[in-house]
Amino acid sequence: MTVHFHEEDLPDGVLQGTSALAVDTETMGLITHRDRLCVVQISDGSGDEHLVRFNPGSSYDAPNLSAILADENRVKLYHFARFDLAAIQFYLGVVAAPVFCTKIASKLVRTYTDRHGLKNLTEELLGENISKQQQLSDWGGPELSEAQRDYAASDVRYLHRLRDELVVRLEREGRMEIAQACFDFLPTRAVLDIAGWDGRDIFSHNEGHYA
Repeated sequence: MTVHFHEEDLPDGVLQGTSALAVDTETMGLITHRDRLCVVQISDGSGDEHLVRFNPGSSYDAPNLSAILADENRVKLYHFARFDLAAIQFYLGVVAAPVFCTKIASKLVRTYTDRHGLKNLTEELLGENISKQQQLSDWGGPELSEAQRDYAASDVRYLHRLRDELVVRLEREGRMEIAQACFDFLPTRAVLDIAGWDGRDIFSHNEGHYA
């Protein structure tokens, strides 16, 4: 298991193939337009993780990474896909789909709990413990510490195994079809977020506010 660090793009020939890709992002905050994309983490489940760091003022011209993320023949595994899809589309200009979201899957089958964080899932379903200590650290600095790199890599390290466990439960509970419908909608949900409807439920009967 190796964590590979890259600046601005993946090298040629990395992560080629047809297998599903675990994907995550680190940003300067939670407001996509304001808080720039700093790191994209990606893994094909073979045991290695790749981190692509973008510097301040980056053009986000990352043709190798963008091509892999935009490949419609490869499922992208996320935990809270809605946020990552919006960040990737806003900064890299690609729709990183089709999607499997472990957070949505968890909410559909782990209805006995309100704890659907990645740490909770990996502990219960896989018996693995991951540290979230670096979650709120500064991802825009000139250097990423080893602790930050390890944290970023751990966010994609277990997503393939989690997907497999959650699919078993979705199928057992007869909720695979509704889960897939939710996953298919997520790229549109991300577009709505980018366009300014992130805090509004447009499906609600309530008309809400004009501004």
